[in-house]
Amino acid sequence: MTETPAAETAKPAEAEPEPRKAEASAQAEPAPESEAPRRVMQENLLVAEGVHKTFLHEGNVVEVLRGVDLSINEGEMVCVVGASGAGKSTLLHLLGTLDLPTKGRILFGGDDLTRMTSAQLAAFRNEKIGFVFQFHHLLPEFDALENVMMPGLVRGQARGPLRVKARALLEEVGLAHRLNHRPGELSGGEQQRVALARALVMEPAVVMADEPTGNLDSETSEAIHQLFFQLNETRRTTFLIVTHSRDLASRMPRVVSMRDGVIQRDERKPESYRGGGDRTGEAVDEVFWYEKASTEAEGKSPGDDAESEEAPESPGAPSDSTPPS
Repeated sequence: MTETPAAETAKPAEAEPEPRKAEASAQAEPAPESEAPRRVMQENLLVAEGVHKTFLHEGNVVEVLRGVDLSINEGEMVCVVGASGAGKSTLLHLLGTLDLPTKGRILFGGDDLTRMTSAQLAAFRNEKIGFVFQFHHLLPEFDALENVMMPGLVRGQARGPLRVKARALLEEVGLAHRLNHRPGELSGGEQQRVALARALVMEPAVVMADEPTGNLDSETSEAIHQLFFQLNETRRTTFLIVTHSRDLASRMPRVVSMRDGVIQRDERKPESYRGGGDRTGEAVDEVFWYEKASTEAEGKSPGDDAESEEAPESPGAPSDSTPPS
């Protein structure tokens, strides 16, 4: 009798191939796309350290800022409020390098701006800061598109790509139908929208606005305010806004109140407050109560002659202390 070899007897059964259903299913369901990493916002983007500012006025020394310390993070929306003469506009001008402090430092991204030359400061403003003022400062002989392009032209940028960018910005602020209109053919609100688009064309790190809706009616002002919040949300642009508007201040996530040249209160509210309804904080209530009481005692309305007493002749101002058009 022939014996079966042991190897043959112990031959294991071949493993059946695993079903491919799971594999097919895995191939059918693409892996979830990873979200684009959110850019890390820089803390202490713009910092004022012990900032003082004095002016000479009719032979007298006027101390407008008396040791201001302020730090603004990238992507923040900061509102500065206070009665006329509190130092709001002077502080904004110093932070925007339109003027130099008498004492103290202004830092941007860790760089000491007070050590820069006038030419370096002009280049810095053109690239990093966008300005919006109560008066639009548009050039009357140029149309809306050309006005928005102007900072880039000053910088020497090519006209073609700059025109594309300026057109996109005007569309973003709701002026696609007004590209070729000159300032005299635009309403006040439209002029400010052009000014805002111009402030954004160089993609600045910070937009500084000084009473941006002071000359506008309430409906137009509301539209501009909403535009600020929208641009901050979509572009993460940092906004520093000086205002007498109680409505705007009450909706800002951070309110800095000034009085007599110093910061009296710095109030941060939850992110959910951003652009919402009237959730007035203590800083806003206090400042506007004080301003109302002061102006009524002088027979004025709140906001009259805003900051007018803050603009005597300033020694040491940069020779080119006007924003690039």
